[in-house]
Amino acid sequence: MDTPAHTAPLHATLARLRDAWNAQRPDYDQRMDDLARLRAAFKRRLDGLVEAMNADFGRRSRHESLLTDGMTVLHEIDLVRSRLRRWMRPQSKGVDFTFLPASAEIRYQALGVIGIIAPWNYPVNLALIPLVSAIGAGNHVMLKPSEFTPRTSQAMAELLAEVFPADRVATVLGDAEVAAEFAGLPFDHLLFTGSTPVGRKVMAAAAPNLTPVTLELGGKSPAIVAPGYPLATAAARIAAGKFLNAGQTCIAPDYVLLRAQDREPFVAALRDYVARHYPNLRENPDYTSIINARQYLRLQGLADEAQSRGGTVITLPDAAAHDIDARVFAPTLVLDAPEDTRVMREEIFGPILPIVTVESVDAAIAYVNARPRPLALYHFDNDRARTRRVLESCVAGGVSVNDCIFHNAQSELPFGGVGPSGMGHYHGHHGFLTFSKQLPVFRQLRWSSLSLLRPPYKGLAGFVTRLLTR
Repeated sequence: MDTPAHTAPLHATLARLRDAWNAQRPDYDQRMDDLARLRAAFKRRLDGLVEAMNADFGRRSRHESLLTDGMTVLHEIDLVRSRLRRWMRPQSKGVDFTFLPASAEIRYQALGVIGIIAPWNYPVNLALIPLVSAIGAGNHVMLKPSEFTPRTSQAMAELLAEVFPADRVATVLGDAEVAAEFAGLPFDHLLFTGSTPVGRKVMAAAAPNLTPVTLELGGKSPAIVAPGYPLATAAARIAAGKFLNAGQTCIAPDYVLLRAQDREPFVAALRDYVARHYPNLRENPDYTSIINARQYLRLQGLADEAQSRGGTVITLPDAAAHDIDARVFAPTLVLDAPEDTRVMREEIFGPILPIVTVESVDAAIAYVNARPRPLALYHFDNDRARTRRVLESCVAGGVSVNDCIFHNAQSELPFGGVGPSGMGHYHGHHGFLTFSKQLPVFRQLRWSSLSLLRPPYKGLAGFVTRLLTR
């Protein structure tokens, strides 16, 4: 099949990366050197990346950028470099006694060229952490960062060009049309992070090439607050997870489930949290702006529709905290919104928090299970038996108990969704495995017991067959 003219440059880039990989596949020393140079260059350029993110957002908390897009990448590089030799080592496996004295092992082969499509909300973290996994597994990488953070994307392109040869890592800049073309390339594996609707398009684009995909999507992640759990603690931890990056986080708690009698004190605790942690919110440098006007108006539309349909909208500390020009969308609570409003059906991806009242934890479980499986689930409870019931009853991409977000920060845990919230995993060893072929190898010795099972099937061969199928 001929390559369409408008996609020819992308195909040429992929061919260059694949030819180089076939000519010299990165060994352990090359991978370790690549990651060491990436770490040094990243650390040197981190302040510039933070400034670029601030410019792209209009206002992005410097400390949040350092922690969520800086620390996370540095820790991932350090983890991979400290474990890589062990991960690459072939793993001996037992063989069934029937096949003795043969042996078996699993070897870890690089796949080839990995495609990565990164989003705008954590534009450095969600581009470089999968890249670190792919490089650690011995692959070459083609990266498409988000067009909605152009300064950050350009800064990352310059960073990667400094560290890697052009035939080992290539950065592709461009708009949504370029991203669609990128998703249709015949990669050896494609990782996409973004919304569920776009994830469906990416998977469809990858299907003709039978490209394996890892989809890190989103959805409506619930927080269940059980009876008796300290409401001030739950409110503070949910607020910290929700208002991080102004709610523009795929695993942010999307809505809260609690008893009716707990709602008023919970709202009061949220109001107190915002007052203490975000004084003078409109000008507060620790509170991040919404990425662009389109997203701001989308959030405003969610709140307006809920209010017009009879819901109660509470802005913290008050409505004057909103600033459309600076795209500051203040923390907003929504009570009693009808279930068919968009704020109750769509992923919010912003600092709007619906609060839903239920009679019990069992009712909360039923509410969650009646909806698409979420990327994250948060349960606040000091009753271990009840917590175990939630964990056994609900299917989610990941869970934090008595806190929010932090399961994603554990390098030993896989990160990924389930069903509409995604497929596949990465982070730490799980990323190494995602971007590797686990090659099963069976080794036969000079003498094989299987030689007893060859035709004609009579005598000893017949006896052995009857013995093995008794």
